[in-house]
Amino acid sequence: MAPAWCYVVDLKIRGGGMFVQHILNTKNNANLITVPLKTDLSEAISILVAHKIGVVIVSETGKDAFGILSERDIIRALSEAGTNALSAPVEQFMSRDVVTCSPQTSADDVLALMTENRFRHMPVLEAGALIGLISQGDVIFARLQEISMEKDALQGMIMGH
Repeated sequence: MAPAWCYVVDLKIRGGGMFVQHILNTKNNANLITVPLKTDLSEAISILVAHKIGVVIVSETGKDAFGILSERDIIRALSEAGTNALSAPVEQFMSRDVVTCSPQTSADDVLALMTENRFRHMPVLEAGALIGLISQGDVIFARLQEISMEKDALQGMIMGH
């Protein structure tokens, strides 16, 4: 059962193709960056800058996720509250409707969902616990690698190799 903080999409798993687990295997999710709910927005911004990332998971344990704080959320906060937003906790500005996937979700389904709903990062859950984060860039890179391998295999078959 999914935790109350997330919006789980019941994606049909397609046969063949690449799955989220493959993408996670190429990433270092041991360094998944999270911040607690009460973290000041200015501190969260410093973390984003220090790690050269565009999003942090808002989590109290590192295995839960109450939301995501993205660059868009920060711009919105500054637009609405001005510089006062910098001293407010991230829980006031984070995106709460978190769409997640599992390691068994197909990369095509994830990419379609991200494109359709106009977001670029998706937490990955296994048995209700946060195990990683994938970005639109991660999925596109993995798909390009897969397409390149398919092209090479087809060329090999045509050439008789």
